[in-house]
Amino acid sequence: MSSAPQVVAYCHCTDCRRWTGGPVGAFAGFAAGDLVATPELGPSFSCVTGVHRWSCQTCSSPLAATFDYLTGQIYVPLGVLDQAADLKPQIHCHEDARLPWLKITDELPCASGSGREALRSTP
Repeated sequence: MSSAPQVVAYCHCTDCRRWTGGPVGAFAGFAAGDLVATPELGPSFSCVTGVHRWSCQTCSSPLAATFDYLTGQIYVPLGVLDQAADLKPQIHCHEDARLPWLKITDELPCASGSGREALRSTP
């Protein structure tokens, strides 16, 4: 990671939970031009209209995602970043889809949907 992310966010939506295999996804959002993947990401797949995802072609780990409504940004799961411990989430997205037994106690803002306005307003 050579550039700081524009935003770091939790996502509680069903799609992100299924893709990451966890009860909540956590992602760092970068300017699309700031992310260089080696080897290249390869072809994307889409299970939800407007969402494009990349997984490792060797082990199937989730690697990156783009969202049509967040142009110019690419999101990387925190679990694949060596610097994850330094990247504190700033918002909970899709709070309305949070699993009822998942308790994360923080003072972060919560968006009932995608949080797109907050994610878009990042530098």
